[in-house]
Amino acid sequence: MTVHQKVLDGSHRAFMLGYLENLALIERLHRLLLDVVKDEFERVGVLEINPVQALLLFNIGENEVTAGELKSRGYYQGSNVSYNLKKLVELGYMHHQRSEIDRRSVRVRLTEKGRAVRSLLQELFTRHAEALERRAIVTPQGMEDVNQTLKRMERYWTEQIRYIY
Repeated sequence: MTVHQKVLDGSHRAFMLGYLENLALIERLHRLLLDVVKDEFERVGVLEINPVQALLLFNIGENEVTAGELKSRGYYQGSNVSYNLKKLVELGYMHHQRSEIDRRSVRVRLTEKGRAVRSLLQELFTRHAEALERRAIVTPQGMEDVNQTLKRMERYWTEQIRYIY
């Protein structure tokens, strides 16, 4: 093996280790986000919905969407979207209405109760963003760099699902 090959091998190994660390961090951060939402809801007494359902409400916002659009627009990543939508409708956080054009399709939107949960999360995320910036944990440029990198990884993974397999 030449010196050049060893450098490439070392470089590849370092990249691979970095990539695996990224994957672990993404997974850990998602779980931590759910824990942060759960803790906030326990603090303010919102106990009838779980963090996944709360994030679903947050991501829908003022939009009116179908269950299929929830996944395609990136509002929801889980496999049990129908269950969570049904629970949120039953608990009064969402309205649902059958489409006039396609009776199989159901459109959902937030109720006033759902908008209140969304507002709670908006306040939580605003506090976090302000603290991150105030304490210089992440600079605005650092945040932009992370977002751009994650978007590129998202595009790559999307291409792998759609075009390779």
